[in-house]
Amino acid sequence: MITEMGYRMPEVNVAVVVGSNRLQSINRRLAQALVKLADGKITAKLVRIDDLPMYNQDAERPLPASVARFKAEIGAADALLFVTPEHSRSIPAVLKNAIDWGARPHGQSVWIGKPAAITGTSPGAIGTAVAQQHLRQVLGSLGAVVMGGEAYITFRPDLVDAGGNITDDGTRQFLQAFVDQFAALAARFAGSATARAA
Repeated sequence: MITEMGYRMPEVNVAVVVGSNRLQSINRRLAQALVKLADGKITAKLVRIDDLPMYNQDAERPLPASVARFKAEIGAADALLFVTPEHSRSIPAVLKNAIDWGARPHGQSVWIGKPAAITGTSPGAIGTAVAQQHLRQVLGSLGAVVMGGEAYITFRPDLVDAGGNITDDGTRQFLQAFVDQFAALAARFAGSATARAA
């Protein structure tokens, strides 16, 4: 990507983690819309978490194949985008399970130093505010670099159309700014990693 100043920004690979295992997840729809807003700024891949077994320290060696695949995909990403529902005023069990696997075995965490952004949606008035705060605390304690700023989205049935576009102008502008901020943060980290490697 070439900026207005003529500088070449590093290619940024983003792992998108949707904290839901529902087939018709509204958070997956939001995640796909966010990826569309970020087109040209990032290369995104939705990372599967619903096939991970329940975390058990006894199963760490050897890692189950699905866990090894998950950790490799997170490890290869320059940055992470979490889009999560809220369950019982916290993060869903399927997402917490993925985070636990990502942090283990001891000394092999994939979260350390990863820039991350958090958002989510629900039909409630405050979106997924409480879940996002819990997730921010968990990721921060594991060494991820969580982007400041909050994006609490109240979901309506017509919020995302069949083409994956945000239909409300105000919400689209707000989320575009959120995505642009995240893409810039991720690019800075990717650029620093490239410079260190050189």
